[in-house]
Amino acid sequence: MFKNLVQFWKGKDFITQVTDEFKVMLDDCEKMFRSSYDILVDNKKDHDLTVDIFKTDKKVNRSQKAIRRRIIEHMTVNPSVDAPACLLLFSVSKDAERVGDYAKNLLEVSRLLEKPIEKESYEKLFNDLDKDMMDLFSQTRDAFIESDEEKATKAWDSQRIIKEKCDNIVRTLASSNYSINEAVCYTLIARFIRRMSSHLTNIATSVVVPLTELDYYYEKDKEDKLI
Repeated sequence: MFKNLVQFWKGKDFITQVTDEFKVMLDDCEKMFRSSYDILVDNKKDHDLTVDIFKTDKKVNRSQKAIRRRIIEHMTVNPSVDAPACLLLFSVSKDAERVGDYAKNLLEVSRLLEKPIEKESYEKLFNDLDKDMMDLFSQTRDAFIESDEEKATKAWDSQRIIKEKCDNIVRTLASSNYSINEAVCYTLIARFIRRMSSHLTNIATSVVVPLTELDYYYEKDKEDKLI
């Protein structure tokens, strides 16, 4: 009995530590998104900021590997302690890593633009999408760290708004008078943000779905609509 109790509390300490590490991953991804967006849309010419984005991306990658390695080691020694939580963290760490990749991809779009983005035209088309994303980052972090189902549902609602905005942007661009370069770059921005929002929502909704349905919360929404 004592041995089992010791394993139980060790497991709890371990999950708390890994969750804290995962929160840092999310914070780093949010920082990358904000910095990439500033360079891309606000035309900030900051070499140090660009270097920091790539360094942070590598840090996020290292964090994912470290979290997965720790989980594997932990489950090897304590296979019956907090297995569901370990599997969940193993899955969402990949989502966080992908968010970081797409944030870096936004920076790379800035190198494809033939001329700086015209802010007024861009903002009319993208309609505060960056603010929507910053809200989603906050909702996702709070939902996951606090295991808050209400906040997870709120994140899902936010993602649907973002997804609809991104889809509308692409439809608008398909029949617009934007130059080919602008249309391609704006489409990439919309698609990258759409994918980021999906991965963030996978993380947020992981607190309300069974392990077997991780990454498929959107299918529940479709079923509800059919009913």
